[in-house]
Amino acid sequence: MATMTKEAPVMENALSETHGTMQLVSFQLDKELYGIEITKVREIILIAEITRIPQTPHYVKGLINLRSTVIPVIDLRSLFGLEQGEMTDESRIMVLQSAGKTIGIVVDAVSEVLRVKRDQIAPPPPTVAGLGREYLTGIVKLDKELLILLDIDKILGKNGEEVLDAVAAAY
Repeated sequence: MATMTKEAPVMENALSETHGTMQLVSFQLDKELYGIEITKVREIILIAEITRIPQTPHYVKGLINLRSTVIPVIDLRSLFGLEQGEMTDESRIMVLQSAGKTIGIVVDAVSEVLRVKRDQIAPPPPTVAGLGREYLTGIVKLDKELLILLDIDKILGKNGEEVLDAVAAAY
Protein backbone atom coordinates (compact mmCIF):
# COMPACT_ATOMS: atom_id res chain seq x y z
CA MET A 1 0.00 0.00 0.00
CA ALA A 2 2.80 2.39 0.78
CA THR A 3 4.03 1.98 -2.79
CA MET A 4 0.64 2.98 -4.23
CA THR A 5 0.54 6.08 -2.06
CA LYS A 6 3.93 7.17 -3.37
CA GLU A 7 3.05 6.46 -7.00
CA ALA A 8 -0.28 8.35 -7.01
CA PRO A 9 1.29 11.79 -6.54
CA VAL A 10 3.84 11.06 -9.28
CA MET A 11 1.03 10.29 -11.76
CA GLU A 12 -0.88 13.35 -10.61
CA ASN A 13 2.22 15.53 -11.16
CA ALA A 14 2.71 14.08 -14.65
CA LEU A 15 -0.89 14.91 -15.53
CA SER A 16 -0.63 18.45 -14.17
CA GLU A 17 2.57 19.03 -16.14
CA THR A 18 0.90 17.85 -19.34
CA HIS A 19 -2.24 19.92 -18.83
CA GLY A 20 -0.66 22.52 -16.57
CA THR A 21 -1.25 25.82 -18.34
CA MET A 22 -3.67 28.59 -17.55
CA GLN A 23 -4.71 31.68 -19.51
CA LEU A 24 -4.86 34.95 -17.62
CA VAL A 25 -5.94 38.48 -18.45
CA SER A 26 -3.35 40.76 -16.90
CA PHE A 27 -4.09 44.30 -15.79
CA GLN A 28 -2.51 47.14 -13.89
CA LEU A 29 -3.67 48.61 -10.64
CA ASP A 30 -1.56 51.22 -8.85
CA LYS A 31 1.59 50.28 -10.82
CA GLU A 32 1.29 46.58 -9.94
CA LEU A 33 0.43 43.76 -12.32
CA TYR A 34 -2.58 41.56 -11.50
CA GLY A 35 -4.22 38.69 -13.30
CA ILE A 36 -7.57 36.92 -13.47
CA GLU A 37 -8.38 33.65 -15.22
CA ILE A 38 -9.63 34.40 -18.72
CA THR A 39 -12.66 32.14 -18.24
CA LYS A 40 -14.02 34.65 -15.70
CA VAL A 41 -13.71 37.67 -18.03
CA ARG A 42 -16.82 38.31 -20.12
CA GLU A 43 -15.56 41.46 -21.81
CA ILE A 44 -13.42 44.56 -21.37
CA ILE A 45 -15.00 47.94 -22.04
CA LEU A 46 -14.09 51.60 -22.00
CA ILE A 47 -15.06 53.52 -18.90
CA ALA A 48 -18.75 54.31 -19.31
CA GLU A 49 -20.95 56.65 -17.36
CA ILE A 50 -21.25 55.15 -13.89
CA THR A 51 -24.42 55.96 -11.96
CA ARG A 52 -23.65 56.34 -8.27
CA ILE A 53 -25.91 54.61 -5.78
CA PRO A 54 -26.33 56.14 -2.29
CA GLN A 55 -25.57 54.17 0.87
CA THR A 56 -23.43 51.51 -0.77
CA PRO A 57 -20.04 50.28 0.46
CA HIS A 58 -17.14 52.66 -0.25
CA TYR A 59 -15.69 50.44 -2.98
CA VAL A 60 -18.89 50.40 -5.07
CA LYS A 61 -18.51 52.91 -7.91
CA GLY A 62 -22.14 52.47 -8.98
CA LEU A 63 -23.99 50.93 -11.91
CA ILE A 64 -23.48 50.86 -15.65
CA ASN A 65 -25.95 50.04 -18.39
CA LEU A 66 -24.32 47.56 -20.73
CA ARG A 67 -26.61 46.74 -23.65
CA SER A 68 -29.73 46.99 -21.47
CA THR A 69 -28.16 45.01 -18.61
CA VAL A 70 -27.50 46.87 -15.36
CA ILE A 71 -24.15 45.84 -13.89
CA PRO A 72 -22.68 46.93 -10.53
CA VAL A 73 -19.10 48.22 -10.70
CA ILE A 74 -16.48 47.74 -7.99
CA ASP A 75 -13.40 49.93 -7.61
CA LEU A 76 -10.59 47.48 -6.80
CA ARG A 77 -8.38 50.32 -5.59
CA SER A 78 -10.90 51.15 -2.85
CA LEU A 79 -11.55 47.50 -2.07
CA PHE A 80 -7.83 46.84 -1.57
CA GLY A 81 -7.28 50.07 0.38
CA LEU A 82 -5.04 51.61 -2.29
CA GLU A 83 -4.68 55.32 -2.96
CA GLN A 84 -7.30 56.65 -5.39
CA GLY A 85 -6.02 57.22 -8.90
CA GLU A 86 -7.38 59.28 -11.73
CA MET A 87 -9.19 57.74 -14.67
CA THR A 88 -7.05 57.85 -17.81
CA ASP A 89 -7.44 56.84 -21.44
CA GLU A 90 -6.01 53.46 -20.40
CA SER A 91 -8.63 52.85 -17.64
CA ARG A 92 -11.11 50.06 -18.34
CA ILE A 93 -14.01 48.19 -16.83
CA MET A 94 -13.51 44.43 -16.88
CA VAL A 95 -16.91 42.73 -16.89
CA LEU A 96 -16.56 39.49 -14.98
CA GLN A 97 -18.85 36.54 -14.50
CA SER A 98 -18.59 34.02 -11.75
CA ALA A 99 -21.05 31.92 -9.77
CA GLY A 100 -23.97 33.37 -11.72
CA LYS A 101 -23.03 36.98 -10.90
CA THR A 102 -21.91 39.67 -13.34
CA ILE A 103 -19.88 42.53 -11.92
CA GLY A 104 -17.57 45.13 -13.42
CA ILE A 105 -14.23 46.05 -11.89
CA VAL A 106 -12.38 49.27 -12.65
CA VAL A 107 -8.71 48.79 -13.52
CA ASP A 108 -6.00 51.26 -14.52
CA ALA A 109 -5.10 49.42 -17.72
CA VAL A 110 -5.50 46.00 -19.30
CA SER A 111 -2.13 44.61 -20.33
CA GLU A 112 -2.42 41.34 -22.23
CA VAL A 113 -3.61 37.76 -22.25
CA LEU A 114 -0.93 35.45 -20.87
CA ARG A 115 -0.54 31.70 -20.91
CA VAL A 116 1.32 30.59 -17.80
CA LYS A 117 2.44 27.20 -16.60
CA ARG A 118 1.18 26.02 -13.23
CA ASP A 119 4.79 25.74 -12.02
CA GLN A 120 5.17 29.51 -12.55
CA ILE A 121 2.52 30.10 -9.87
CA ALA A 122 3.75 30.25 -6.29
CA PRO A 123 1.44 30.43 -3.27
CA PRO A 124 1.17 33.86 -1.63
CA PRO A 125 3.98 34.30 0.91
CA PRO A 126 2.82 33.79 4.50
CA THR A 127 4.26 37.20 5.38
CA VAL A 128 1.70 38.95 3.14
CA ALA A 129 -0.98 40.27 5.43
CA GLY A 130 -3.90 42.58 5.10
CA LEU A 131 -7.40 42.67 3.68
CA GLY A 132 -6.38 41.81 0.12
CA ARG A 133 -4.63 38.54 1.04
CA GLU A 134 -7.95 36.66 1.12
CA TYR A 135 -8.38 37.41 -2.61
CA LEU A 136 -4.95 36.12 -3.69
CA THR A 137 -4.57 32.79 -5.44
CA GLY A 138 -0.84 33.10 -5.93
CA ILE A 139 2.08 34.97 -7.41
CA VAL A 140 3.07 34.33 -11.03
CA LYS A 141 6.78 34.56 -11.75
CA LEU A 142 7.21 36.29 -15.11
CA ASP A 143 10.55 37.14 -16.77
CA LYS A 144 10.92 40.68 -15.44
CA GLU A 145 8.17 41.05 -12.84
CA LEU A 146 5.67 39.36 -10.59
CA LEU A 147 1.96 39.13 -11.32
CA ILE A 148 -0.54 38.93 -8.46
CA LEU A 149 -3.13 36.28 -9.31
CA LEU A 150 -6.57 37.15 -7.94
CA ASP A 151 -9.34 34.75 -7.00
CA ILE A 152 -12.29 36.55 -8.56
CA ASP A 153 -14.70 33.98 -7.11
CA LYS A 154 -13.81 35.21 -3.62
CA ILE A 155 -14.07 38.85 -4.68
CA LEU A 156 -17.44 38.31 -6.33
CA GLY A 157 -18.57 35.85 -3.68
CA LYS A 158 -18.19 38.04 -0.62
CA ASN A 159 -18.34 41.51 -2.14
CA GLY A 160 -20.69 40.55 -4.93
CA GLU A 161 -23.37 39.66 -2.40
CA GLU A 162 -22.76 42.94 -0.52
CA VAL A 163 -22.88 44.94 -3.75
CA LEU A 164 -26.03 43.29 -5.03
CA ASP A 165 -27.71 43.65 -1.60
CA ALA A 166 -26.73 47.34 -1.40
CA VAL A 167 -27.98 48.01 -4.94
CA ALA A 168 -31.27 46.20 -4.22
CA ALA A 169 -31.74 48.22 -1.03
CA ALA A 170 -31.20 51.50 -2.92
CA TYR A 171 -34.08 50.80 -5.34
